[in-house]
Amino acid sequence: MKKLFLQFCLAAFSVAAFAQSGSVLQGVGAVNWSMGGAATAQPLDISGALQWNSAAISTFDNLIIKVDAGLFLAAPEVSSSLPANFLGIGVPAISGSTVDSRGGSLLPSLALVWGRADSKHTFGLSAFGISGFGLTYPVETNAPVDAQGNPNPSFNPTISSNPVLYPQAAGGFGQIESDYSLFQIGLTYAYEISDKFSVGIEPTINFADLQLMPNPTTNPNAFGYSTSDKASAFGYGAQFGLYFDSGSGFKAGASYKTKQFFNDYEFNNTYPDGSTAISNFTQNFPSIISVGLGYSMEKFDFAADYRYVDYANTEGFAESGWTPTAAVAGFGWQSISIVSVGVQYKGIEKLPLRVGYTYNTNPVTDELAFFSTPFPAVVTNGFQFGLSFIANDNFSIDAVYHHGSSGDTSSELFNPQAIPLYPPLGSLPGSKVSYNMSTDLIMLGVSYNFNK
Repeated sequence: MKKLFLQFCLAAFSVAAFAQSGSVLQGVGAVNWSMGGAATAQPLDISGALQWNSAAISTFDNLIIKVDAGLFLAAPEVSSSLPANFLGIGVPAISGSTVDSRGGSLLPSLALVWGRADSKHTFGLSAFGISGFGLTYPVETNAPVDAQGNPNPSFNPTISSNPVLYPQAAGGFGQIESDYSLFQIGLTYAYEISDKFSVGIEPTINFADLQLMPNPTTNPNAFGYSTSDKASAFGYGAQFGLYFDSGSGFKAGASYKTKQFFNDYEFNNTYPDGSTAISNFTQNFPSIISVGLGYSMEKFDFAADYRYVDYANTEGFAESGWTPTAAVAGFGWQSISIVSVGVQYKGIEKLPLRVGYTYNTNPVTDELAFFSTPFPAVVTNGFQFGLSFIANDNFSIDAVYHHGSSGDTSSELFNPQAIPLYPPLGSLPGSKVSYNMSTDLIMLGVSYNFNK
């Protein structure tokens, strides 16, 4: 029963190929997305408050339910090249690019808050897909050998060819597929110490799926790296928040989401020669510090958040390079900063308008970009426009459009067999792998206030 429940949750709230700040989604729900993700000190809706500051739900005095669903389109692209004469004397330089073939995915969220104007206590429940990445790059067919290592008579080095996607027998990854989804349930409690200051706490439980094809976290055999089935893990953590509302427009907030600790993923692996093995991999989810400022006027709401995502001290992300058995130790990601700003205009009756901007630093260093080829979830700039239609005191409809873009992240190609010649990682001189990603999101949400 527990496994069936886990599979249902991950299927319903899957966010593969969505994450943009490394593996962290920049927002939750249409309202929060439209503000660039800023909500730590400006809780315009319950979803943003539950996600970014547990104390901020104290501003809501009724029973409110919010449901959002969006269509997310991501377009990762990977390119790679080899220098002239690398594959033999007289063979020209080789290069090619490949675009992900996966397409769009659904992004849902569910939130509930219950409070009363005459009570200092407010409670919340959230069910969010908060992280994920995923893509499919097909194997390069214009390669010097086939999957069995036999010479390919149709190989033409003078036309486009993407070496990082060559079959493993030719030194590439072959077809690359990745899926990572993290579903989080939060149980939130906020207490109003005074009419201006609140504190909050939120225990969290997490369910995650991870699949890698090929699976570089396993030890390769003589025929290459294995493919793996989808493995699941269970995790736990917490969030703590502080929220201040001056009552005259100025607001401030801060929150700390602890590292989310997971049990090991257990992979059932199948190697190219048909042999099988079981392996384990540890990947936790990073801690996040958020601080924010807000200001509200008669016709405008302003919000600005700063976040620090600590990948550099998170198992599975912090480690880098090869193990002694030629498995990949980890992504080698550095910690990142996220800046989110948003403005809401309330001058049109029943139709508030919002614009937001998000800036993310890159967790992938140039010298280690090769190891994150299956996970190019990096969007530097996010632009958002949203609006709401307030039908009455009880019911509203929200909408947002998002577009994200990034520059290239690149490094040399690495091969553990080349470590004796080119230590410490076996970089191939003159080679290159790079990737980038753009994203688009259309999301709709509804909110119902039962007590008004």
